[in-house]
Amino acid sequence: MSKETGGNAFPAQPKLRSSLGYEVVPQGGMTLRDYFAAKAMQAIIMGNQAHFASMTAGAVGDAYAVADLMLAERAKP
Repeated sequence: MSKETGGNAFPAQPKLRSSLGYEVVPQGGMTLRDYFAAKAMQAIIMGNQAHFASMTAGAVGDAYAVADLMLAERAKP
């Protein structure tokens, strides 16, 4: 787990054998930070009753700021 990103939001399973006999290697996926930011962005969009196309870089930065605060709070003992 990375302290900055929180690790993977949905940790991958180990290598699996397919029914055809070859190995399936899952990808890492999004980080927990990205997942938190996406959830925060949903709230920002709904709260502003905004359309995705009208979102600004400031709103995106705000979503990641919320995600960083969530990760910091999660890291507390």
